[in-house]
Amino acid sequence: MSTPQLVVHRDKELMARAAAARLITKIVDAQAARGSASVVLTGGRNGNGLLAALAAAPARDAVDWNRLDLWWGDERFLPEGDPERNVTQAREALLDSVPLDPARVHPMPASDGPHGGDPDAAAAAYAAELAAAAEPEHYRSAAAAAGGDVPAFDVLMLGVGPDTHVASLFPELPAVRETERTVVGVHGAPKPPPTRVTLTLPAIRSAREVWLLAAGEDKAGAARIALSGAGEIQAPAAGAYGRSRTLWLLDAAAASQLPRDLYPPALA
Repeated sequence: MSTPQLVVHRDKELMARAAAARLITKIVDAQAARGSASVVLTGGRNGNGLLAALAAAPARDAVDWNRLDLWWGDERFLPEGDPERNVTQAREALLDSVPLDPARVHPMPASDGPHGGDPDAAAAAYAAELAAAAEPEHYRSAAAAAGGDVPAFDVLMLGVGPDTHVASLFPELPAVRETERTVVGVHGAPKPPPTRVTLTLPAIRSAREVWLLAAGEDKAGAARIALSGAGEIQAPAAGAYGRSRTLWLLDAAAASQLPRDLYPPALA
């Protein structure tokens, strides 16, 4: 478990641009070191804002997009192409404008896909895809000890909800209590749509780095709770951390309720 590090920016626009620059650097470094990079994307306003900033960044061409694997932390279980699906929004914000290898883009199944309207079957299929992409010859993930393999994610990004949810792991619901499977279906989520597919905490914690994004006054309470010692069942964001680094990227509004003695934010 890595101790959370905080970077607080003046506003959400600066946060998005700085996070995009940070991600470009991380991808380029990973590709230089290992030949490829693996990133888990997040949806929501902050995740999509980061992708839009990355699309507009002059340095985006430093990335070898053909050597980048993209995964998702969660997905709304809706038909392919639905505007509310995270992958649809990601394509509009960035993916359609860069030369990705389609075989290395791994969206979660849609509700009109081969698994029909069964989110649990869709989750099992995504878990199998993750396991097939794992590299056990040089890396066994933390999730492997819990019954499943995942790739060696370089960066896994998560938006933080006002209720402290991350991915589609909501407080007190069964998915946040999962300790064995890497991907599960979500039924009855308190935020629409109610049916979703999500990575679990064991899969999230297998990433080298986990970045949590929070901007806006409506995220201030969630950041305070998650960074003040709350339990992961009640505050899922508190249970999201990386093997080597856990990075909270916030704007000043989201950081406004943080306990300054424990996590003194410095504007970046």
